[in-house]
Amino acid sequence: MKISTKGRYALRLLVDLARYQGDGFVALKDVAKRQDISKKYLEQIVPLLTSCGILRANKGYLGGYRLGREAEKITCAQVLQVTEGGLSPVACMDCRQNACPRADSCPTLPLWKGLEKVVFDYLSGVSVRDLAEGAPSGDNYVI
Repeated sequence: MKISTKGRYALRLLVDLARYQGDGFVALKDVAKRQDISKKYLEQIVPLLTSCGILRANKGYLGGYRLGREAEKITCAQVLQVTEGGLSPVACMDCRQNACPRADSCPTLPLWKGLEKVVFDYLSGVSVRDLAEGAPSGDNYVI
């Protein structure tokens, strides 16, 4: 599994907002400058995050973006599911109903299910607030 720039930049955008939004909305150009990310690229990510309520947008004077809910209630798993289209390690697990004709007899499917659960559980335990306050090392995670 490889997380794309879309997922990584979405997390950086949210962490930046958690740190700098205060009580107002933050201009995307300011986030882009601080994070050294193209504003045009962030403009492609923002609709994904606003459509599911992770971000709130305000147009016009003093417009911009802010977190749609408290930073501690936004998990990395939620963000990556939205931006990456899921967290499944193999294509056959991308859909709710596994359409693979070998699903019932696949000797490796339990491995992929276990990996997906470990990844999901870990990412669900890390919030945007955690990242904004200092990224967790992951050293304390035990399977």
